[in-house]
Amino acid sequence: MAERSTAAVDVADNSGDEPLTAKADQSTSDGVAQDRERDTDSDEPQQSGGTERPGKASPPELHSGHKLARRYRLEECVTRLDGFSSWRAVDEKLRRAVGIHVLPSDHARARSVLAAARSSALLGDPRFVQVLDAVEENDLVYVVHEWLPDAVELTTLLATGPLEAHDAYQMVTQVAQAMAAAHREGLSHLRLNPSTVLRTSSGQWRIRGLAVNAALRGIGSDTPQRTDTEAIGALLYAALTQRWPYEDDAYGLSGLPKGVGLIAPDQVRAGVHRGLSELAMRALANDGATASRHEAPCTTPEELVKAIGEMPRIRPPEPSFTAPPDYQRTTYQQGTYGRPTPLPGVTQPVPAPPPPLQSRTGKALKWAVSALLIAALGLGSWQLAEALMDQGKKSDNTNQTHTTDGNDKNGGITPKPPTQIKIQGAQEFVAKGSAQHPEDVGKTYDGDTSTYWKTSTFIEGPPIAPYKPGVGIVYDLGSAQKVTAASVGLRYAGNHTTVELYAADSLTPPSLGSMQKIGSITTSGTTATVKLTKSVKTQYVLVWLTAVPYSEADPSAYSDAGYKQAITEVKFTG
Repeated sequence: MAERSTAAVDVADNSGDEPLTAKADQSTSDGVAQDRERDTDSDEPQQSGGTERPGKASPPELHSGHKLARRYRLEECVTRLDGFSSWRAVDEKLRRAVGIHVLPSDHARARSVLAAARSSALLGDPRFVQVLDAVEENDLVYVVHEWLPDAVELTTLLATGPLEAHDAYQMVTQVAQAMAAAHREGLSHLRLNPSTVLRTSSGQWRIRGLAVNAALRGIGSDTPQRTDTEAIGALLYAALTQRWPYEDDAYGLSGLPKGVGLIAPDQVRAGVHRGLSELAMRALANDGATASRHEAPCTTPEELVKAIGEMPRIRPPEPSFTAPPDYQRTTYQQGTYGRPTPLPGVTQPVPAPPPPLQSRTGKALKWAVSALLIAALGLGSWQLAEALMDQGKKSDNTNQTHTTDGNDKNGGITPKPPTQIKIQGAQEFVAKGSAQHPEDVGKTYDGDTSTYWKTSTFIEGPPIAPYKPGVGIVYDLGSAQKVTAASVGLRYAGNHTTVELYAADSLTPPSLGSMQKIGSITTSGTTATVKLTKSVKTQYVLVWLTAVPYSEADPSAYSDAGYKQAITEVKFTG
């Protein structure tokens, strides 16, 4: 069973020749159809690490309708630059839109582009637009990547004004965390700009062109982490002020006035969030100092993530509600149909209502109600007398005593109610292959059912075996506890999810066979309650999924349609 990557989209950008950093590369992007007239061979990037000029290889003669690998049909050329071209295409095998970069195999950068694309594909982080294929075939090298039709570039968002403080906070947080993860794997971007940062319809931020964009243009850097960190600072600066933090205009944004230098965002625009303004200045090339506070500069994405974590969380603005219109009284009056319209200024007498229950029917109704009341009083008196007589008979029998059978079902002792066991820690258990999402295990016991740890999406199912014996998480209960049941919240319903429980000796057991199976259940709902036939005393419990249901695409979880599951909340009782 193969694991399938999420599907959506990238649009290549070609926003122009504007500088990204004060002394770094000139930023061009992968190509956008509306800017194609700006794609010229004069767009040669410059970077402190030096550039590699392409050879004299001419772009391949491609056209709309051309097929690559008898699978990818080219639809529209969005960039033609420096001997390579970028296309919007259709994957006819999977019936989805994709983006493709194409260049001759004898191009001076062909080898580096292939290497960058394959390294980016191995990262598999859903916060980046995914590389789907990297192939050398028929004297061509082409890189296939996702195409996100519902995504909007930061360039487009800033055309209408700066972002709200919460949106800017979310953008810099997600971009910094993604780049920190990429640098931990030895990958850098080197061309981060408003055209390579996208916001999807679900509000998630994604980055396109990791490693590949720079390789296509031969961009390098002796300090890649510093270059990417400064680029993130420039993105935040632009999001807060709708201005590019350098003197030259770029990406549809006006630059700063010439001669004033780099000034803080809250000095450029009124109402800018103070914490975000200082964060942008710490990331940009200003020696890490702002006008009001002298904080250490952020020179790596990891340091930037740490600085964001030390900030107070910025909450979204309260939704505004429009007051309903005032109630308008109509001129319609009930019962006036057919009556003559009174003359203006003449007060009409209001007829007095008739006395209640004065008709024959009313008098009969009164006598019937009276009779029912008399009958009810008589019946009640008789029942009261009978009850008093029975009580007298019982009180006469004073020699009778009440004894409790010592063999009562509960023995006269109230059973102790089950108590919830607090989880002290957790770690993903990998029996075979790669891990799922180990950084999210804490979300399964944080008390918030909207957060979750998810599995990968599988093409076949529901059983995960034989390709994986299962996936799951080992929980630490702090000390040896008497466990009687476990409740596992699930994100996806359907046929079917199988949950098994194992008692483990440590948080990192050596194998599945080293643990004792203590319970299992199969369910098609969103809650799996595993009740143990006999209580077990253990400190570590493995929640193990061996079958997952089919579910449609879940854009908010970056998850494509397929067999998958996610755990929202786990509780143990004893």
